[in-house]
Amino acid sequence: MEQAAGSARDARSVPGCYRHPDRETGVRCTRCERPICPDCMVSASVGFQCPDCARGGTGETPPPQASRPRTLAGGTVTADPRLLTKLLIAVNLAVFVAIKARPSLGYDFVLYGALPSKPFAPTSGVAAGEWYRFVSSMFSHEEYWHLGFNMLSLWWVGGPLEAALGRARYLAVYFVSGLAGGALTYLLTAPDTASLGASGAIYGLFGATAVLMRRLNYDLRPVLALLVVNLIFTFNPSMHIAWQAHIGGLVAGVVTGYAMVHAPRENRSLVQYGTCAVVLILALALALVRTAQLT
Repeated sequence: MEQAAGSARDARSVPGCYRHPDRETGVRCTRCERPICPDCMVSASVGFQCPDCARGGTGETPPPQASRPRTLAGGTVTADPRLLTKLLIAVNLAVFVAIKARPSLGYDFVLYGALPSKPFAPTSGVAAGEWYRFVSSMFSHEEYWHLGFNMLSLWWVGGPLEAALGRARYLAVYFVSGLAGGALTYLLTAPDTASLGASGAIYGLFGATAVLMRRLNYDLRPVLALLVVNLIFTFNPSMHIAWQAHIGGLVAGVVTGYAMVHAPRENRSLVQYGTCAVVLILALALALVRTAQLT
């Protein structure tokens, strides 16, 4: 009977678990591709891993054909898919605490074109060469409600998007959207009007999330409803919100998000990061046009 069972196994060519050879299995570790039985399966972001890989070491060299699991956009699947989202929230909180402790930092971090404006020569602002304000303003908040709303949105939307895109691509969408929103704000607002907040970048994440959900054929109604509610607040005059940052970030997020999830596999990275570069170049062009007007 034992010999017959062995012959049947050979005929079916079903491997046994690498830790329990007597247990047949058709499942393999997504990292090292060794066969694993249900008792040895460790759930991962994509598929299952063996206990050795889940602990960070396989104990042996994986076969050459084994490849790391990838996200939909081609990013590497990581153990903590929300790490960058947590770090972005931490940076925003740290800057908020610093501004509350030293209010003059808020003046140094906010985005505005020139102060004072014409006919006086600009003494500070982007037009005076303080281009860092495009980045510093993305992490600055003055009101508790503003910080709280943005950080909740970043956690709800950013975490799943980071897991879907991978860290590098997620960070690219975030910063490109924030910078594009800042460039449109700089172009269209009065030079002495200050703006701040992570809203432009977060609206970019909203846009990229909508594109991703459409790509996966998910129901778009929840994210569209949330976006409509946010836009209502955006264009409410009593809220004093820089709608330019929101619209600029949203458009940039849709464009870069589309490139992330629809890029052809053959030239995926080139298309993805090339699209981000094109959006950044357009944002830079807007900023240069505005600077020429103010100097």
